[in-house]
Amino acid sequence: MANTRKGVTQVESTTRKAFKYRLYPTKAQGRALDTTLLLCQRLYNGCLEERRGAYKKAGKSVSVYDQMKALPEVKDGVPEYKGVNAQVLQNVVRRVDRAFQGFFSRVKAGKTPGYPRFKPRDRYDSFTYPQPSQNSVSGDGKHVYLPKIGNVRIKLHRPFAGKLKTLAVKREGREWYVVLSCEVPRAEPLPETSSGVGIDVGTTWFYVTSDGEFCKNHRFFQASSKKLRVAQRALSRKPKGRSNRRRKAKERVAKLYRKTARQRLQLHHEEAKKLVSQHGLICHEDLNVKGMAQGKLGKQIHDVGWGQFFQILSSKAEEAGRRVLAVDPRFTSQRCRVCGHTEKGNRASQANFRCLSCGHSENADVNAAKNILAQGLRFVAQRTSLEDACHEKPRPLGLG
Repeated sequence: MANTRKGVTQVESTTRKAFKYRLYPTKAQGRALDTTLLLCQRLYNGCLEERRGAYKKAGKSVSVYDQMKALPEVKDGVPEYKGVNAQVLQNVVRRVDRAFQGFFSRVKAGKTPGYPRFKPRDRYDSFTYPQPSQNSVSGDGKHVYLPKIGNVRIKLHRPFAGKLKTLAVKREGREWYVVLSCEVPRAEPLPETSSGVGIDVGTTWFYVTSDGEFCKNHRFFQASSKKLRVAQRALSRKPKGRSNRRRKAKERVAKLYRKTARQRLQLHHEEAKKLVSQHGLICHEDLNVKGMAQGKLGKQIHDVGWGQFFQILSSKAEEAGRRVLAVDPRFTSQRCRVCGHTEKGNRASQANFRCLSCGHSENADVNAAKNILAQGLRFVAQRTSLEDACHEKPRPLGLG
């Protein structure tokens, strides 16, 4: 978000913000949306097949511009595409190009490349207007204009602001949503504060702070597990195929998963906002969440969603001018914050910490959170100047 020229860093005055709203199309508009999405999915797979075939047969690469030039021929050959906005079709071609650019960059970086794959109907769920009109949303906020589809009723539960840059239509189950990506002025940083906090995340509590605050782990997935189990069993009994009964059973399962994900996302936003508004420095453990989720506690770790929470926390901190530090997690739960003695036996139980050297006794999670904060403060003290808020990962420190 910053441009560097001649050694001077210039912070951009604007940023992008997305606003998501529910759509309520009529039956005719719903059919038009389904048709548009189906044609975009077929075009995506067709462009992908063209690129793969050209390279396999002739060792030739097809560029994004070559495929865009061929779109008029596609419309002539398949008249149904004339009912889809031209810019929407161009965006589909660009999606294919971005998939290949990501593939090449991963190959160059030595990562697992993951060659672009064909998209089945169930996994292609959105299309985008890259240059929408600034008047796409009606003045009364009740309709949004989608070219080639019409004025669709919208639930504008909160106002959007800024210059409209892109408009994406997304299908979630049988529900339709519109995502408005707007260019808005960068928010003013929050007033400076010297308050710092360390947070120790877990599965018993969502997090525990160095100030002694305990945030409840709501276990959204576990709370809905009974309904999910019933819905998934009902789905497994349906014969495989494209029957309406199987489709409805599949939608019920997906709807339960979406509700759980939304509940978790709302909690993460609320807690991140609270931490950022109260503290200028927030320290947490630099956890390998993906690796930890493959162990015995994988289901609980997926349920609590640390990775998403850390990402949201970092984003809100950057916007507010706060600082987030991800510190080395080793021995934070075994080290005494008073004398620094580190031993596995210090952790008397899941909730209790008692130092075998000095006898200091405290809640184990609070002790760990204070160690995390102390480690972050040591790192900050070593820096000659404070930079803008960022998700930093200081080098591992010693046991002391």
